[in-house]
Amino acid sequence: MEALILFIAKSGGLLILFYLAYYFLLRKETFFTSNRWFLLAGLITSVVLPFIVYTQIVWVDPTPAPVSDYNYDTTYFPQQTIQEESFEINWNYVSLGIYALGLAAFLIKIGIDFYSLNSVLKGKEVQQQADFKLIDINENIAPFSYFDYIVYNSSMFSEAELENILEHEKVHSDQDHTVDVLISRVFCALFWFNPVMWLYKKAILQNLEFIADSEATKKISDKKAYQYTLLKITTHESCVAITNHFYQSLIKKRIVMLNKNQSKKTNYWKYYAVIPALVAFVLIFQIETIAQEKKAIEKEIAEKEQSVDVYKIKKTTTDQELKEMGEKLKQNHNVDVAVSNVKRNNKSELTAISVEVKRGNEQIQNIDIDGDGEAIKDFGIVVATNDDGSKDINVVTSDDEMNGVSVSNKQRIILSDNSVAPVAPIAGMTPPTPPAPPVFPAGALPPAPAIDMSKMPKPPVAPINMKDKVAVTKFEKEMAEFEKKMEAFEPNLEAMEAYGEEIEKIMSQREAIFEKEMEKYEIAMEQFNANMEKFGQYSEKNYGPDSKQFEMDMRELEKNMRQHELDMKQHEKDMKQHEKDMKLNERELKRMEREKRRS
Repeated sequence: MEALILFIAKSGGLLILFYLAYYFLLRKETFFTSNRWFLLAGLITSVVLPFIVYTQIVWVDPTPAPVSDYNYDTTYFPQQTIQEESFEINWNYVSLGIYALGLAAFLIKIGIDFYSLNSVLKGKEVQQQADFKLIDINENIAPFSYFDYIVYNSSMFSEAELENILEHEKVHSDQDHTVDVLISRVFCALFWFNPVMWLYKKAILQNLEFIADSEATKKISDKKAYQYTLLKITTHESCVAITNHFYQSLIKKRIVMLNKNQSKKTNYWKYYAVIPALVAFVLIFQIETIAQEKKAIEKEIAEKEQSVDVYKIKKTTTDQELKEMGEKLKQNHNVDVAVSNVKRNNKSELTAISVEVKRGNEQIQNIDIDGDGEAIKDFGIVVATNDDGSKDINVVTSDDEMNGVSVSNKQRIILSDNSVAPVAPIAGMTPPTPPAPPVFPAGALPPAPAIDMSKMPKPPVAPINMKDKVAVTKFEKEMAEFEKKMEAFEPNLEAMEAYGEEIEKIMSQREAIFEKEMEKYEIAMEQFNANMEKFGQYSEKNYGPDSKQFEMDMRELEKNMRQHELDMKQHEKDMKQHEKDMKLNERELKRMEREKRRS
């Protein structure tokens, strides 16, 4: 029961995450097809990701068994008090029951919708046109498509209008938009209690209409006639629920999106903005930590016995001996040794050699020796096998000093999955200074254009009976007057759209600048953390934790860290101010949209 509740909570959280990413980043972009796959990916992720759990094992010291110093008298048994069980409501089962009732109700609703659809299609004459099945009905129902079926009432539309409608519905049918509709309905039934799911479904349906409008207008010569058809269909509110129908309650948004300029390809980065949030979700909720007791260690690591193999390379080592050494390392320790750049003098002594030590795809060490014509000093590859099977591999010289030797990785590498390689200290280090975080670019935004939305003309209402010639003639005259008024008002809409694009362009430029600065800052922070670790090791090794110099270094480091905390607080303050500015700008745009709705 608890597992079911946890799954529902995680799935609901993922749905909210994808919906917010779509609403704030993608809904105003013209990447309609990409938005379709993004929204479907959100539904799939919300169901699949909660089942993906990573297990992390933490080794803990064994807990000693408690030892009691008391002797118990087994002949005495204290009197036991039997308490009557009180009735308690199991709220888990109550919640499960309520959820089951809601799920059953919505599944029944889906069944009723299928029955209604079957009633409309049953017994109707089907006209095959390419891959589409056209059905002309007499009912006053908005045109719709269901898989390869396209249903319409030809008596309600002119020939040109019917052509626009069919092109629109063919896009729905050809791209299998019915699948998206059915999936969204099923998810609404599963997550009926989550209001975001209903908003998510609305976003899916809206985006499908944007896709159909965009593709249909590519095949239609008169784009304005298509928009007039949208306005005319607004009077036909009767539709079948589980289908893609030509009428939607978002005619204004569809017309706006039809006339909107294509989004820039650089805005594709917005699709990847959800990835950090998904990674955080996995790290926080999908990693299961299991504690296991480790066996008691009889001896300290320093006292462990090691099996040590030394493969020595002298100035007189022959090529055959080098080959045999590589074969032995591979056979005994599964270590690959590549020898190159071999040079010898007239005495056949080695004057230069390069040795690369690898284990699988992991590079252990590189060593390049060049004696400038002189014979090289002896050096060797040392492999120490520990009791637990891990191996320490090092390249050393006779006096452990690299005269004429350039080692690309002087760190001691331990080929054990649980080991950590110590970092060599850097001499003469000073306490590192943390980098300052970037500040989001500020600046005033241009004022919004003053537009009186009350002057925006309202479209005429189409007659119910399209066979009434008087009503149709009157409607055509009203449409002609509406078109003239819209042409006069169009500069106001263009000004509003230009203002929105200008604001979006300014904020995109500022975000791009800030992101670049943040990338530089993250790299600087990684370097700072590495320097911090090296500095601590350096100070403790050279001065000791009890020395005055070590204490002074630590104070200086604490001072730098306090300054870093102040910088981070200022950074958080700047980001909060930026969020306030963005909310003010968003409220202004919403106000303008509300004025448009009122008109």
